Amino acid sequence: MTDEGPRPPHGSHARREPLDGAVPSGVSVVPVAGLPEFAPGDDLAAVVASAAPWLADGDVVVVTSKVVSKVEGRVVHVPPGEDRETVRQRAIDGETVRTVARRGPLKIVQTPQGWVVAAAGIDASNVASDTLVLLPADGDASARRLRARLHELAGVDVAVVVSDTFGRTWREGLTDVAVGAAGIPALEDHRGAVDGHGNRLETTRVAVVDEIASAADLVKGKLAGVPVAVVRGLALRRSAGDLDEGTRPLVRLPADDLFPYGSRDVVTSRAPGTGLVPRPGEREAVAEAFRVAAAALPEFPVVLRYGGEDDGVVDVHLSDAVTVTTALNLGAVVGVAVVQLHAMGWATRWEPVGTSGGTSLVGRLWLGDPGL
Repeated sequence: MTDEGPRPPHGSHARREPLDGAVPSGVSVVPVAGLPEFAPGDDLAAVVASAAPWLADGDVVVVTSKVVSKVEGRVVHVPPGEDRETVRQRAIDGETVRTVARRGPLKIVQTPQGWVVAAAGIDASNVASDTLVLLPADGDASARRLRARLHELAGVDVAVVVSDTFGRTWREGLTDVAVGAAGIPALEDHRGAVDGHGNRLETTRVAVVDEIASAADLVKGKLAGVPVAVVRGLALRRSAGDLDEGTRPLVRLPADDLFPYGSRDVVTSRAPGTGLVPRPGEREAVAEAFRVAAAALPEFPVVLRYGGEDDGVVDVHLSDAVTVTTALNLGAVVGVAVVQLHAMGWATRWEPVGTSGGTSLVGRLWLGDPGL
């Protein structure tokens, strides 16, 4: 790569010349070479603009989050004589909003930025042994600042994507995704469009900035020491000003999350809800939850009845006499049913009721949406 910027492929590298002799168009991904090791306070945009004077309007500049964090001072120094792993675990806890899953020292957590990622995205590779690098505090704000500074220095209108390496649920291997973006919509929404076979698309939204981040990593790599790449030739909508949402649309909201609970959340999900707002369908939900619980706990047989009036509360009765055994069995079944209801998107509160006077009522299950 010279200062002249990207060049079209040599004719000998082309698979086949088009029949009409036209040069095929497409997307190119180009590394920005020759960048130094960055430190807090460095002018990242000035260094990129100097190393890539060929930047042009419409390019997408993809920057590894590590260098963004470095220049913004998002680093943790390991004190002399202190164990690095101990410091790393402490840093993970400091960047954790919720622990989703844990196995030994490995933690999958939700960060303040909303990302669900291993080790809170804290990086211990490609840095000095006495240093750890956190994710940018606000990757979208970082991308906006870098975009504005590049426009100021180079006079170009580019989009910026800040990328980081994530694993994926149910798949091995790592890939880069966007943790910050500016000047480009995070999602390309195709819902409502009709495909070539006449099918109307119902759910298709493409995570464009994630695809760009992953493509850029093909030339950046994990060991090449190239933290910046430029993607050119994309015909995409642009976003600016108040319409620039960054990567916020990529964060899945709890109401849309089919997998909200990890292995560390199952027990705490039974915490009673407060200020529940009733919603229709509680009896059907309770019926399904008790069916799941009964099938899961055949060793805790119990006969129960339940009913309600669509007012946000379901009464639970013991058909058998209340004994220590039936009470324990019911408690086990209700516990599993409550977890199932949470997995179905309901907030709950269980209130035991005394059985004096021979009544069969043993408790009330309140259901609904969490109060605002």
